[in-house]
Amino acid sequence: MWLICVSLCGVGGWRSGYPVRVKKSSPEYPLESPIPFRTGSNGEFEPPAPNKRDRVAEETFHRLSAENAKRLGVSRRDFVASSMGTATALWIINQVYGCSSGGSSDGGGDAGFTIDAGMMQDAGACAVLEGDEFIFDVQTHHVNPNGAWRAGGGFAGALASFPQAGCGEVDFVDCFDADHYIREVFVNSDTAVAVLSQVPAVPGNNPLETDEAAATREIINRMADSERLIIHGIVVPDRGPEQLDGMQALKEEQKIGAWKVYTQFGGWRLDDEAIGIPFIEKARALNVKRICAHKGLSQFGLDPSVSSADDIGIVAPMFPDVDFLVYHSGFEVNVKEGPYDPTSMQGVDTLVRAVLDNDIGKQGNVYAELGSTWRFLMTQPDAAAHVLGKLLLHLGEDRILWGTDSIWYGTPQDQISAFRAFEIPQGMQETYGYPPLTDEAKAKILGLNGADVYGIDVEATRCAIQEDDIALAKLAIEEDPSLRRPSYRSPGPQTRREFLHYLKLHEHHPG
Repeated sequence: MWLICVSLCGVGGWRSGYPVRVKKSSPEYPLESPIPFRTGSNGEFEPPAPNKRDRVAEETFHRLSAENAKRLGVSRRDFVASSMGTATALWIINQVYGCSSGGSSDGGGDAGFTIDAGMMQDAGACAVLEGDEFIFDVQTHHVNPNGAWRAGGGFAGALASFPQAGCGEVDFVDCFDADHYIREVFVNSDTAVAVLSQVPAVPGNNPLETDEAAATREIINRMADSERLIIHGIVVPDRGPEQLDGMQALKEEQKIGAWKVYTQFGGWRLDDEAIGIPFIEKARALNVKRICAHKGLSQFGLDPSVSSADDIGIVAPMFPDVDFLVYHSGFEVNVKEGPYDPTSMQGVDTLVRAVLDNDIGKQGNVYAELGSTWRFLMTQPDAAAHVLGKLLLHLGEDRILWGTDSIWYGTPQDQISAFRAFEIPQGMQETYGYPPLTDEAKAKILGLNGADVYGIDVEATRCAIQEDDIALAKLAIEEDPSLRRPSYRSPGPQTRREFLHYLKLHEHHPG
């Protein structure tokens, strides 16, 4: 049995009475790139099949990491875990997938990561991967391995396909519990504050019930002695009026910070006068005026039109005092992202068009969220530059929110490091009018915008971070790297066959 805390016990822990468990010994994992070259799926979309570039990238990473580790006199495992290992992965992405490699068809410019070959052998040159930004992840997940939902079996089988499933537990579902969540999000990454969300399921059958999410929040906030975790209240308004009736209890008893809805599950729209509008009005009446709506990443076999962001453009002007957080920004994995096309009915263009056609503006009440979207785009620098460029140009740097969909993918640190090192090529800025992705814009996206939406006092939270138990856990890991167990393993379902098997196990619900 694990301690429910590890390192905290050895570094002055137990102060809060809520240690974070860590295994006393860890198995030897296969060496893998710290930045996955194959994205796979979070269970909400059918992944593209692995291709020749993926194989070339993986082979090149193993070769270069072995060569550089030998040259530097360190083990391959230590090299891969270092900033030089991350730099190596990003350098390979530039060469294999980037614009300068022939991956772009529009002549947009150079590849997107500010990485040079020298960083692969000099940790001191890797400062671009580091930072002191206030990082607020507005989309994270975990499950309760002992919940009633396991009786159905479907979702537990589905979790086996997620990268985090390879953490080393005997029961892989334990890899997704609260303790691993705390470790991966708050200890193994630079994340300061997070929002804990849920998957679409009715109460009593959710892998994470709202009261269970509230319990995790209390543990983390007591450890930190500050507000470090916010929770969602999931609403399934197409299931009937009892769902709206239950919203008051979610607010008063669980103190939720926002509502989460999945319009494509149930096939409804936010502007539906029978379902969507009454839900929004109830949210306003309860004075919890943040609505997080899954848009894009259309689930296989469901109507993609109800996953489109076009309804956002209708309801946002109707309810100007409600903030609409568009999860995934309308991104679809099977849509090639390029410059904005006003005739497009798919992808991020649906969100951009909704904002433009309804004069919502850059200081409006619509926010674009990057969960899973950025992780998928990390190995597509050209598409990543188009997506970020379009959002910066049409929604503005104050209306983009950082999200990672962790811990489905393991620690979000790979996504953070890659985002820090990314830039929109100068050629694409000149051709399409995209603003540069400046350090100021990155800081806003990584956390300041989320703090503004949720009313988080950034400076007060920063101060609390310095002495809290989570910071102590981080310090222990820095002093003893053996405590850090990388959580990225296989990158999720890789092929159509694997994805369809995943859906069968998951009873056609998302991750």
